[in-house]
Amino acid sequence: MTQLHQTLAEVDDWQPATVAVGVTTPEATAAAHGPADQPLPFASLTKPLTAYGVLVAVQDGALHLDEPLGASSPVPDATVRHLLAHASGLPPEEGSAPVQSVERRRVYSNWGYELLGQIVADRVGLPFAEHLSMEVLEPLGMTSTVLEGSPAHAARGTVDDLLRFARELLDPQLLGPDLHAAATSPAFPGLDGVVPGFGRQSPNDWTLGFERKSDKDPHWTGSRLHPDTFGHFGQAGSFLWVDPSRDLAAAELADQPFDDWAKRAWPAFNDRLVEAAEA
Repeated sequence: MTQLHQTLAEVDDWQPATVAVGVTTPEATAAAHGPADQPLPFASLTKPLTAYGVLVAVQDGALHLDEPLGASSPVPDATVRHLLAHASGLPPEEGSAPVQSVERRRVYSNWGYELLGQIVADRVGLPFAEHLSMEVLEPLGMTSTVLEGSPAHAARGTVDDLLRFARELLDPQLLGPDLHAAATSPAFPGLDGVVPGFGRQSPNDWTLGFERKSDKDPHWTGSRLHPDTFGHFGQAGSFLWVDPSRDLAAAELADQPFDDWAKRAWPAFNDRLVEAAEA
């Protein structure tokens, strides 16, 4: 067994009963462990997929990143770009007033991503789940992934599929260079905010769909990944990170919600994973 496989097998000692994990290069999966073909909830790992679906709609001309949401929106001066980057000032969930002015603070918002799903659905004339399937999931071969509700947190699928998405992020085929750069580079850099479960970060850099590692400490990706690393994790005990400097990405799914077990396990595990991949 290689060092990489040995490191991946450490997940067998984690608290959840079921954990699947894998590592990929731009070309192919390098190694995987656990039931990588078993569908499990993505939780907030849904958001990067939703963001990609929004960006494909932007590329097709159905909407524009910098168009104001308008008077019918709870944040009329915010744009699609603000929603994607959690910079609109909307609260985490629908039902209360904005908690900040636009572009003043990074406020992680499920509601913002649900609004994005509604906007895209209205523009393309399809339910957002159908748009996502046609424009992102099917072209990438993510045949085991489905969106079954909120564009913020209701997808489920497999580690194998997440690794297919990671390969797209490392070597984009669906987005042109400018939009891919927007999806993976800081948006409204310098805004402070909270990474759920890991506390206040100053700044709390984000891209159009992904959290950016930057110099955050502590961080769920550990300490060895490059500051340009971007990714996301979910309350289902799931994560995806992409380190373009190494042409490397990893994805993990579990059958137990994010809690102290993940906060303890993920950073050191990701550090060892990077070391094993480079051995």
